Amino acid sequence: MSHVVLQADWTAREDLAQLVGVLGADNLRWVGGAVRDSLLGAEVHDIDAATTLHPQAVMAALNEAGIKVIPTGIDHGTVTAVLADGNVEITTLRKDVATDGRRATVAFAEDWAEDASRRDFTINALYAHPLSLEISDYFAGLADLDARRVRFIGEARERIAEDHLRILRYYRFQARFGAMLDGEAEEACADMAATLKGLSRERVAGELLALLALPEPLATVERMFARGVLPVVLPEVTAATMAELAALIAFEQAQVAKPAPLRRLAAMLPAEPKLA
Repeated sequence: MSHVVLQADWTAREDLAQLVGVLGADNLRWVGGAVRDSLLGAEVHDIDAATTLHPQAVMAALNEAGIKVIPTGIDHGTVTAVLADGNVEITTLRKDVATDGRRATVAFAEDWAEDASRRDFTINALYAHPLSLEISDYFAGLADLDARRVRFIGEARERIAEDHLRILRYYRFQARFGAMLDGEAEEACADMAATLKGLSRERVAGELLALLALPEPLATVERMFARGVLPVVLPEVTAATMAELAALIAFEQAQVAKPAPLRRLAAMLPAEPKLA
């Protein structure tokens, strides 16, 4: 245990207390973005939970308690509890059986640390007990959060080989949270950038647009371009269009305009109707 206690208003929600009562506090932990963002004092949008219970047991318990539950990703252990103040995704502890860089075959696990070990970054592998709110930190994620360092769990190349999209996720998280660059992660993302070609356009677009929607993505996008990562997914980008992106972001900021990821994407591409 870290002896760090999560302090966040959302943890006092009555509907979450009911959920914990139904599933059992020792079977459940808050995990991921809600924990990370609360520790940073940032706004929390989505709440995720990890559980030792199998999805069928989760669904049975919630149905019996009159809580609506949707089997959103039941093959991978995820169901969604529909609650009054916001839904909660509940995922059974997992371990990877096989991965090919695009999708994973998983098996259910019983150990919190084992579940943590398959996550992408240390700052995303922080678990909070629903009653004591004490944080379990298995990979020094709290220290990385304090240092604003985005670091892969274990070997960066191994994590990327499991899911190539983690390259783009790394840059998105680096743009949002990072102040200190992690050398191993930077080298691994550059060296393995070609693997992004094997991903669906939808997955790549989702991550790229999420990156461009951030308030200050420019330094990260410029680094992606310089390291040869961006040209893999956007070969049309040039030094000149990168300068257009920089000018657009400066103009947006001067006008106090809300970031628009599609507008920024357009700035990064040559002004050719057919290409657009």
